[in-house]
Amino acid sequence: MASIVNASFASPLADASYPTLSDGGFLSRVYNDVNGLSVFVTFLFMLVAYDQFMYVWNKGSIVGPAWKMPFIGPFLQSMNPKMDEYQAKWASGELSCVSVFHKFVVIASSRDMARKVFNSPMFVKPCVVDVAYKLLRPTNWVFLDGKAHIDYRKGLNALFTRQALDTYLPGQEEVYDKYFAEFLEISKQGDQEKGKPFMTVFRELMCAVSCRTFVGHYISEAAVKKVADDYWMITAALELVNFPIIIPFTKTWYGKKAADMVLEEFTKCATKSKARMAVGGDITCIMDAWVKSMQDSAKYNEKIAKGLPVDPSEKPTTLIRDFTDFEISQTIFTFLFASQDATSSACTWLYQLMADRPEILDRVRAENLAARDGDKNVRFSMDLLENLPYTRAVVKETLRYRPPVIMVPYVVKKPFPVTDTYTAPKGAMIVPSCYPALHDPEVYPNPDYYDPERWVTGDAESKSKNWLVFGTGPHYCLGQTYAQMNLIGMIGKASMFMDWKHIATPKSEDIEVFATIFPQDHCPLIFSERL
Repeated sequence: MASIVNASFASPLADASYPTLSDGGFLSRVYNDVNGLSVFVTFLFMLVAYDQFMYVWNKGSIVGPAWKMPFIGPFLQSMNPKMDEYQAKWASGELSCVSVFHKFVVIASSRDMARKVFNSPMFVKPCVVDVAYKLLRPTNWVFLDGKAHIDYRKGLNALFTRQALDTYLPGQEEVYDKYFAEFLEISKQGDQEKGKPFMTVFRELMCAVSCRTFVGHYISEAAVKKVADDYWMITAALELVNFPIIIPFTKTWYGKKAADMVLEEFTKCATKSKARMAVGGDITCIMDAWVKSMQDSAKYNEKIAKGLPVDPSEKPTTLIRDFTDFEISQTIFTFLFASQDATSSACTWLYQLMADRPEILDRVRAENLAARDGDKNVRFSMDLLENLPYTRAVVKETLRYRPPVIMVPYVVKKPFPVTDTYTAPKGAMIVPSCYPALHDPEVYPNPDYYDPERWVTGDAESKSKNWLVFGTGPHYCLGQTYAQMNLIGMIGKASMFMDWKHIATPKSEDIEVFATIFPQDHCPLIFSERL
């Protein structure tokens, strides 16, 4: 029994030799070869492969590069966008794509593709660019969707009626009087041969006009100058593609600081407007009109809640809720955002185009004088501005020939079947382009020729499907009538009081893309008083 108890239970196979980590075998070699660098390289390779796979998968059947530069895509190229590169992209197909950082971008080039995006609120919503949420704030009304957007917009529509626009004209003309005198002084003190590039001056002018229209005299001249100077940084921060996070001392960082400053100024204006309108002040700007509508709605609702008799005539046309000072500021900021770069671009091209075509400028001048019975000092009114058909044609042709907004970024809310063969993925950016529709030779013969007459004796006015200057669909530009009347008034008044000469350079007709489009030489001009 003892012999059984003391027996060895070791298997003969237990003496077989198997490699261990310390034996220098296969597992040991694998383990020893694994280090931080190899793990990083492997992980990076997997990320690159995934990035490429997702790009090819999202690209599907549409036009685009066969592969993308890992992660950043054409980011470096986008840092200095070229108009000819955009035109090549539009010409490559009605749908094309790029992928930058984490963002897949579909470009809708044809008129019909662009209109389909504009008119598909079930699938897309405006996004401007990623950083816009940080600058304008995610709660801004332009980012609202569906019923929330419709309800908000109802209260804003009344601010841009013909009657309302007539109210804002005195403030706008006051700004033009001031800046036209400044144009003359700048030219008087400047180089009489080379002139001065006026693009930045026009940006300040348009900012001042917008501020006076939107917030009246609640903002000081110094604050207007500060907003005009700093708004350039906001524009620079809102490039179509940008680094996905805000890094200190970059364009997006400076843009955020400038946006914060503008919001603070407009919030102060809202506080002042509420106080003034509460004691019966006259409406002089858009903010006043909106605040008055809020206060009238509040009074009506209060009477209804108390069961007091209310005459039907007391009911406001549109009942709206009270908005906080900051909500008002956010909304007015979007008006400035929508108008500043676009009107600055249109203004710059208008002055250049008129200087280079004196026969057109002479006709504008004659029409404006005739509409005022020869008295150039007659002030603006909607009746006057609506009785300038040729000046209107000049403005419309400028907006067609050099459209300030060449594309409008949207974000895809859910898979969007753009065509029978392609569905844009959720989360992608889809960008309807405006420029190709406005330069379609089948709709606008000889589209690269500046011809206001096409709006007078031609049939351009009937081509509404191609007129995408202000977009279309549920998010079309609220201020399109305001913008055109503003430009009509400006160029008509300038034609009567001033002459100006354009100092053409080899870059005068070349287009610089900076959110909107400008002459690359920034429009050197010399102004002189017209006696």
